[in-house]
Amino acid sequence: MKNKSISITNTLMPAFALVIGLGASAIPGAQAQTFSVFHNFAGSSDGANPLNGLTADGAGNLYGTASSGGAFNNGVVFKIGGSVQSVLHNFEGGADGVGPQGALIVDNAGNIYGTTMSGGASGAGTVFRVTATGQEKVLYSFTGAADGSAPQAGLARDPAGDLYGTTTAGGTNGNGTVFKLSRPARKGAAWTEKVLYSFGTGTDGATPVARVILDAGNLYGTTSAGGAYGYGTVFQLTPSGSGWTETILHNFENEDDGAVPYAGLISDKGNLYGAATEGGAASGGTIFELTPSGGGWTFTVLYSNPGWGISGAFRDVLMDRSGNIYGTTHCDGAYNAGTVYKLTPASGSWTYTSLYVFTGGSDGLYSYSNLVIKDGSVYGTTNQGGANGLGVIFRIVL
Repeated sequence: MKNKSISITNTLMPAFALVIGLGASAIPGAQAQTFSVFHNFAGSSDGANPLNGLTADGAGNLYGTASSGGAFNNGVVFKIGGSVQSVLHNFEGGADGVGPQGALIVDNAGNIYGTTMSGGASGAGTVFRVTATGQEKVLYSFTGAADGSAPQAGLARDPAGDLYGTTTAGGTNGNGTVFKLSRPARKGAAWTEKVLYSFGTGTDGATPVARVILDAGNLYGTTSAGGAYGYGTVFQLTPSGSGWTETILHNFENEDDGAVPYAGLISDKGNLYGAATEGGAASGGTIFELTPSGGGWTFTVLYSNPGWGISGAFRDVLMDRSGNIYGTTHCDGAYNAGTVYKLTPASGSWTYTSLYVFTGGSDGLYSYSNLVIKDGSVYGTTNQGGANGLGVIFRIVL
C-alpha cells in the first residue's frame, strides 16, 4: 500500500470513536497519576505471567487469567474482590486445560467463560466455564483437526448465550478457524461446536489471535498473518444459506497501514477500530478505522505509534464514557518495558498523556494487557517483572 492510498487524519471524531491523531500533542513522561502495584504474582499460590488483562462484572469484581503458575503450574483463573486477589480455579494440566491466555467474559449469573491454549481431551485446547463458586467445566475440547486447535483469544457471547471464538491453528488447512459453541437445548446435554469459517491457503487470512465481535448478524475480526501480502487482515463473516461467507475488509501491507494485528476490534455505530502491532509510519504499529462506504469499507490510519517494530498494542483498547482512550504498549518507552497511555479529545485533535512508563523492575515488565476502569482507577497486568519477576496487576488512579 502506497502512502497516497491511506487517509491519515487528526480530525476529532464523535465520542466513543477510537481515533488518535498523528498531530496529537504529546506529553512525554507525564506521570501525574498515582501508579501502584496492586498484586505481585508469586507462582504456585496465585499464578504467574498473565498474557491478558482483566474483565469486570456488574458488581465491580475483576477477573483474569495467568498463563502459568498455580498449584499445578498450568495457569489459573483469579478474582479480585475489593483489595483481595483469590484463585477460583487451578488448571491441573490434563482434561481441564493448560495455559489460559485470553480475556474472560462474565454472564449475569456470575459464570466466567474463557479458553485454554492447550490441554483438554486431545491436548489442543478448551473452552471452559467457571462458576462464581469456582467450579470448572470444560464445555468443549478441541481435537486439533478440522474443528481447530490452540485458541489464544477470549470469547464473544450473543443474547442467546451461544459463544463465538477463534483458534490460531487447526481447521481444514491448519491456518485457524472461527467457531460457534451452541449452548445445550436441555440441562445436562453437551455444548455443540461448529466451525463457521476455516482459513484457507493464507490469502484469506491466517492465525487469528484476537477475539471476534458481533453485530446484528455478522462477525468481525483480525488475522495476524496471511492475506494478500502476508501481514494479516481485517475480515467480516456474513451468514449465508450455505454457511458463512468471508469478506476481507483490509489486507495489511506492512507500510503506513501497519502489520500483524494481534489486537481485536471494537465497534462504534457501525465503524470498526483496531490496532496493528507492527509497521506504520513510525514502525511501532498503527491505530486504524474502517468505515462503511458505498457498499465497501474505507480504511484510514489514525495514529502511528513510535517504536522499534514490536512495541505496538497487543490487546484491545478501552474507551470510557467521555470518549477518552486508554491502552498499553508492549516494549517501548524510556526503558523498553512498555507504557500505559491516555488519549483525550481536545480542539479537533487528541492529546496524548503518558499515564505510566514501566521501568522493567518491581513495577512490571511487558504489558500484553487490555485495561479496565473501576472506581476512578485503571487496572491492567504485566507479563513479567514485579517483586517476584512473574508479573503484576497494576492500578493507576486517574
